[in-house]
Amino acid sequence: MILHDFLPSGNGYKARLLLALRGQAFELKEYDITRGETRTADFTGRINANGRIPVLELDDGRMLPESNAILMFLAEGTALWPDDAWERAQVMQWLFFEQYEHEPTIAVLRSWFGVKGLPEHADILVPMKQAGADKALKVMEQRLSDHDWLVGDGLTIADIALYAYTHVAPEGRIDLAPFAGINRWLARISALPGYVPITWKP
Repeated sequence: MILHDFLPSGNGYKARLLLALRGQAFELKEYDITRGETRTADFTGRINANGRIPVLELDDGRMLPESNAILMFLAEGTALWPDDAWERAQVMQWLFFEQYEHEPTIAVLRSWFGVKGLPEHADILVPMKQAGADKALKVMEQRLSDHDWLVGDGLTIADIALYAYTHVAPEGRIDLAPFAGINRWLARISALPGYVPITWKP
């Protein structure tokens, strides 16, 4: 299988981390999204009409975009995607939270400060994003202050999805020091057998 990706991307890292934790071989094909390499006619016509990474290309040529859909597909049949209906629903709850509350604030701040540069009206937009990031982290802290994992008693794709951008939040000038539960959780994940950093590629 091939993962079409941009190495600094937290969304792409979700898939790379899961594949590494599972010891699953794959080929990495890199694109520079800052240079519009996913907006070409070839990419949008053949790989993802939405012009975004990551995209998982299966051996039979099928293309699966959207990072959390990729996580669900790759985790099928493992404890990372629980059999219990209630725990699956909780995993989904966190995946939706990640895309609607967490990623639009934490990932955007990281992109502004570390990748793309500040937007117009940053004096207004940055404090708004910072407030949203703080709110999202407080939601996570409420769970992780007295639980090891976001769902149940072990690692799931909910943890992988939210780890991706949380662990690099300081690159978006977000202070994680006040969040003791989150910091213990970050350390727990980085100590997993097979763990790889966001800069890793096969």
